[in-house]
Amino acid sequence: MLCATSRLLAARAASALPAHSRGRGLAPRSRRRELHFPGHPELPPGDFLAGRFARHSVPAGRRAVLRRGRMPPAAGGGLAGSELRPRKGRYGSQAARAAGRDVTTEAATARSPKRPAPPSSRRFEAAGRWALLALVTLTSFVTRFHRLDQPPHICWDETHFGKMGSYYINRTFFFDVHPPLGKMLIGLAGYLSGYDGTFLFQKPGDNYEHHSYMGMRGFCAFLGSMLIPLAYLTVLELSRSLPAALLTAAFLTFDTGCLTLSQYILLDPILMFFIMAAMLSMVKYNSCANRPFSAPWWFWLSLTGINLAGALGVKFVGLFIILQVGWNTLSDLWHLFGDLSLSMVTLGKHLTARILCLIVLPLALYIATYAVHFMVLNKSGPGDGFFSSAFQARLSGNNLHNASIPEHLAYGSVITVKNLRMAVGYLHSHRHFYPEGVGARQQQVTTYLHKDYNNLWIIKKHNSNSADPLDPSLPVEFVRHGDIIRLEHKETSRNLHSHYHEAPLTRKHYQVTGYGINGSGDSNDFWRIEVINRKFGNRIKVLRSRIRLIHLVTGCVLGSSGKVLPKWGWEQLEVTCTPYLKETLSSIWNVEDHINPKLPNISLEVLQPSFPEIMLESHMVMIRGNNGLKPKDNEFTSKPWHWPVNFQGLRFSGVNDTDFRVYLLGNPVVWWLNLLSLALYILSASVFAVAVQRGARLPAEVEGLSQVLLRGGGQLLLGWMMHYFPFFLMGRVLYFHHYFPAMLFSSMLTGLLWDTLLRLCAWSLASYPLAGCVHTLGILSLLLGTAYSFYLFHPLAYGMVGPLAQDPRSPMAGLRWLESWDF
Repeated sequence: MLCATSRLLAARAASALPAHSRGRGLAPRSRRRELHFPGHPELPPGDFLAGRFARHSVPAGRRAVLRRGRMPPAAGGGLAGSELRPRKGRYGSQAARAAGRDVTTEAATARSPKRPAPPSSRRFEAAGRWALLALVTLTSFVTRFHRLDQPPHICWDETHFGKMGSYYINRTFFFDVHPPLGKMLIGLAGYLSGYDGTFLFQKPGDNYEHHSYMGMRGFCAFLGSMLIPLAYLTVLELSRSLPAALLTAAFLTFDTGCLTLSQYILLDPILMFFIMAAMLSMVKYNSCANRPFSAPWWFWLSLTGINLAGALGVKFVGLFIILQVGWNTLSDLWHLFGDLSLSMVTLGKHLTARILCLIVLPLALYIATYAVHFMVLNKSGPGDGFFSSAFQARLSGNNLHNASIPEHLAYGSVITVKNLRMAVGYLHSHRHFYPEGVGARQQQVTTYLHKDYNNLWIIKKHNSNSADPLDPSLPVEFVRHGDIIRLEHKETSRNLHSHYHEAPLTRKHYQVTGYGINGSGDSNDFWRIEVINRKFGNRIKVLRSRIRLIHLVTGCVLGSSGKVLPKWGWEQLEVTCTPYLKETLSSIWNVEDHINPKLPNISLEVLQPSFPEIMLESHMVMIRGNNGLKPKDNEFTSKPWHWPVNFQGLRFSGVNDTDFRVYLLGNPVVWWLNLLSLALYILSASVFAVAVQRGARLPAEVEGLSQVLLRGGGQLLLGWMMHYFPFFLMGRVLYFHHYFPAMLFSSMLTGLLWDTLLRLCAWSLASYPLAGCVHTLGILSLLLGTAYSFYLFHPLAYGMVGPLAQDPRSPMAGLRWLESWDF
């Protein structure tokens, strides 16, 4: 980079000298040694992108026409590389294009007297490219499928995603914090490969025994193997350089971290596949910008939308690639809007095409994924308790399914009250008292996740003790929004009660107890029932009405803190009365079970939520679940700043020297080279950006390489930033594997950057005899160094048994370069 910069400065100084002084400076261009850059067989030697970027060899007047008529395209297309259409009234579109073609043809003829390659040579070059792609793909598949059956037991999160695949096969409803597409595909792969869904996936280390697990691992390994050819093609499209694409493929093929994630039943290879496919589709679609509405243009635009739906359907972090494609699309539309040669009808067509392919199509596919998810999982299972009562009523096997209960709440009804906060459960009480020193020594009130007779309460008027509301001679009186009521615990005949004593666990909240004898108590048993977003006097519907219970004396709101009580509270969840009246899910309830012989029953099918309501509830539950994720026992979490430096890995399997150990850790040579490359890219791109902005007259080769660096590299840097920096804003627990989508982009940027820098060095040393070898030797050194580092660290991915790294007999002895690596 420094060599190239000094060369440019010297060239500019020489051009400013008198003619008789220039002979003492740089040699004239005609005497300079022509260089052939490998990987660009379509360009003649010494003419890298010269047909588009030969500004210094064009007369000033014609160069101005060219500069206003067309900008140099980004290698591989892309928004930044699409043509700047001239505005009418300044230079006509066709005239500018003709001028551009004349100038570039003249420059190319002057700089490259060689004849075009014959058809047989072009066919040979094309065959060589296909052969190289086949070699890259084959190497990727060999490394990912090698020892795929080892270890034959559950590793890390296979216990979750393998189990969820079983749930799909058994059609059992479950809850997960991620969208369903990835688990559906895992279940489908297991089903097609003969797995019957009977393995329990209880904990890491359990042997698979006779169960068929290779289909699910093989599916993930297949998608993980496809990452390398997708990245290869993306960099090739952005740089038009085979060496840059080959470097990228090597970095990802020989990265032990990507290899480890690809060999197990996980969502990560599925997510990264859709991210990389979306990136390649976007770049390909950008390269068709000069052929809008052609068949390839429509194909790649539609495929981009399909892959966006796939990425978001696997994990919510798929939103990051959607943001990148969205930014690219908005910039593209803004560029088209500035082209005055386009009619408003054509602009409308461009806008409509992008709305259809990048918004409507992905949204339709994403919704269809959930429709299949809800249709397949129609049996009651472990996920029921995370959802509302109305949601549960649609699951066969649930006690609410096909049940018939009264629709509106009335006095005298026996009910259960369920909290809407995820995994909190039902309002519950039992005959045990709070211990000494914990508020008033009265009956405990908690929440309990499971069905139980101690969840039953009788709803009564606050000022009536004598009359039985279930007496057939008395008229039915419905409970309405704003009524003041008492809730009497059916099993113990004590009223729901609160007072100014502090709650057991939550400071500044009031204690909730069971108080009184046979339903008699005091004014601290009175609660006002309110329905969210309803008017006073409205009836209260079972399942559907969202209610709050406000204590009449203290003004606090009944809720659950979600905190687990000690053993004296049977490790159930704390119920409090909070003086903070803000509406939160922890203080909102709904009536689920409802028994009243005086009221007619209706089928709960009438009260079941619609598909949009199910979709909305599922997403709310998933978002709350993501925010509430906590680390597992003995599990290492990490912070985002740890990830690019490869600070700490993650144990996939085994701890002791007798265990089969697999350790998720990136290849340190690749990862630290990526980190260095990010800094180098920012520095070099800044230099070129300033030079271009200041109107520096760059030689054709340098200008072409600068466009590759700024535009192709800029897309990759944006992808890395989009997939990395948002994690600093997340409050949930984070793990090392969250960085790997960003790592894909940093590896592609590294391949593109080093190929470009080596070409610049070779160009700056053009007067030396071995200048042509600089690029080749640099690429070979990077390839061999990466392969050798993979040879050293491959036991981390493929597994190892025996002494730990501290033991000199270990295969990893001497390779524990950081103390934080605990393999």
